[in-house]
Amino acid sequence: MRRIRLRSGAQVVLKIAPPPDVEVMTYERGAMATELAALRLIREHTKVPVPVVDFADQSHEVCDADYFFMMYVGADNLNVIRDTLAETEINAYDEALGAITRELNTIPGSAFGPLAGPGESTWRAAFLRMVEELLGDGERRGVDLRHGYDVIREVVAAHASSLDEVTEPRFVEWDLWPGNCMVRDGQIVAILDHERAFYGDPLMEFGFTGSESSAYGNATFFIRGYGHRPFTTAERTRRRLYNLHLALIQIIETNFRAHTDTERYDCACERLRDTVALLGE
Repeated sequence: MRRIRLRSGAQVVLKIAPPPDVEVMTYERGAMATELAALRLIREHTKVPVPVVDFADQSHEVCDADYFFMMYVGADNLNVIRDTLAETEINAYDEALGAITRELNTIPGSAFGPLAGPGESTWRAAFLRMVEELLGDGERRGVDLRHGYDVIREVVAAHASSLDEVTEPRFVEWDLWPGNCMVRDGQIVAILDHERAFYGDPLMEFGFTGSESSAYGNATFFIRGYGHRPFTTAERTRRRLYNLHLALIQIIETNFRAHTDTERYDCACERLRDTVALLGE
């Protein structure tokens, strides 16, 4: 991603996808096409503020990867300034994030899974495929989960029936955390980075992670802004499965991104261990 000043003096942001010879995780393939589709859906179906795309090119005629230009948002990154805010300000932003997320989740889908397809007729099938793709990535790279891969498969399978309650595919932003929020004068003025969006269970949104693990923060004000009632037993089980999925991503991506510091890997392994324990395994 690059910030560019044009001859006119206007500023834009250029985003370029990885070239085809760079190995990415399975769920990251076609990420830029997903982001463009997500931006279009958000603009068409909601009032959630997102940057306007000025130009997109997926032809690979100019460079060997997809790219697009979008408007530059002159505002602060919420995650960057979070430590400078009063607790009441943080709570207000979390509540606003909850309301924004709920609005995004009103966008309907025709099947579960990637925005561009192929989709699944059930959420159970789509989520199990997502987990299996992650495990396949980890096995291919020889990533140590500090759990056996088959143990993780067994844990997920043992609780998969909780997924069957989800019957309506809904737009899930998934990566809507403070680092993807731009704020100005106490308001969220833009949300960024939509390449991980899919159709699934709204309970999988990042804002709910803290409801089952304090390691991800306090979800109280997000849930208040979202307007979600107290979770049922099945919903709590699903949220724990989604935390397990998130921990797997955080562990395995450290290998794909060639991290030399093990802090993120170690923390993610702890979160996976804790989530497996919560699931009673």
